[in-house]
Amino acid sequence: MGLPFPPSLATSPRDDRTFLRKHWWVYFVFGMVSVFVGILAIGSPHVATLKTVVVIGALMLAVGITEIIHAVTVRNLKGFAMHLLSAGLYLIVGVFLLEGPEQAMAVLTLLFAASFFVGGALRIIFSFVERFPAWPWVLLHGVVDLFLGVLIWRGWPESSLWVIGLFIGIDLLLHGWCWIILALSARTYNVSQPA
Repeated sequence: MGLPFPPSLATSPRDDRTFLRKHWWVYFVFGMVSVFVGILAIGSPHVATLKTVVVIGALMLAVGITEIIHAVTVRNLKGFAMHLLSAGLYLIVGVFLLEGPEQAMAVLTLLFAASFFVGGALRIIFSFVERFPAWPWVLLHGVVDLFLGVLIWRGWPESSLWVIGLFIGIDLLLHGWCWIILALSARTYNVSQPA
């Protein structure tokens, strides 16, 4: 038995709402599972961080292997060397992540800190320079990102034990909550309402 998904992307909004109302429970279950896994990740961020690094490493190895297969199939075309180089990089990063997940956690956490720091600084500068409507929200976003970047960096390398797992847990929690809200809204949708 497959999951109920719309047969066509060219449906009217009324058809979409009817479909969502009929299958609201599927989205509710998805949301509950996501919330549950998010709470587990937040409750044990070190385990979630370690598992995430291992999964990313395994995915990188899989992509590297598929790139090698693709490179062999196009060996007579111009892109052969690029596919082979790409495959090598994926394989090296995948092996690095799987062989030393603790060190990989530290490196990825430092990248997170740098990303938040640079992104926050750029948002702050952009909001002051442009002064577009709603610029204070972008400024606030930038300040929060800058604060997170500094917080992670100041606690590094110890922060590498919890940062990735905590962020993934929060993302899963919010993602699941959105699915639950969608499901509950779809369940109470009145089909006779105008679209």
